[in-house]
Amino acid sequence: MRVAILLANGFETLEGLTVVDILRRAEVECTTFALEGLEVKTSHNIVVKADKNIMDEEIKKYDFIVLPGGMPGAKNLRDNDRVIELIKEFNNKNKYICAICAGPISLAKAGIVEGRNLTCYPGFEDEMGNINYKKDLVVVDGNIITGRGPAAAIPFAFEILSKIDAEKVEKIKSAMLLD
Repeated sequence: MRVAILLANGFETLEGLTVVDILRRAEVECTTFALEGLEVKTSHNIVVKADKNIMDEEIKKYDFIVLPGGMPGAKNLRDNDRVIELIKEFNNKNKYICAICAGPISLAKAGIVEGRNLTCYPGFEDEMGNINYKKDLVVVDGNIITGRGPAAAIPFAFEILSKIDAEKVEKIKSAMLLD
């Protein structure tokens, strides 16, 4: 299983890099994709070098896409035609689509959330359309995994890992002193 993390300028550091960190600890192939070039600046002005660019066609062969929140990162993802195209394609193939904090606004724009159980950062549920908004840290509805905000980054990452290799979840949690 392969996971693509989409990094747009202004993404929330914890939400993007926590997922990368936990999945790589579990030896899951996890690749970061930037929207423009390879350098991306987080919402806290940390410069990160992505592994690849989102225009790389290889991204379509991945099993999961992850959209971090943060501002203006979530809006930059939502306003990118390639991101919306990928979300629709992944959904049509029943691949996992994971979004945290304000990240789910891209799922709404792609038109895949109608009637679904989702969470997002408080206040963004108004931009989500007709969803069943939940206040849980992490919500799973079929192929969509959503997280509420920065504090959900670790449980969100472990939920993604549980769909790839459930046996590694407790092992990694223990190694990180989360047991």
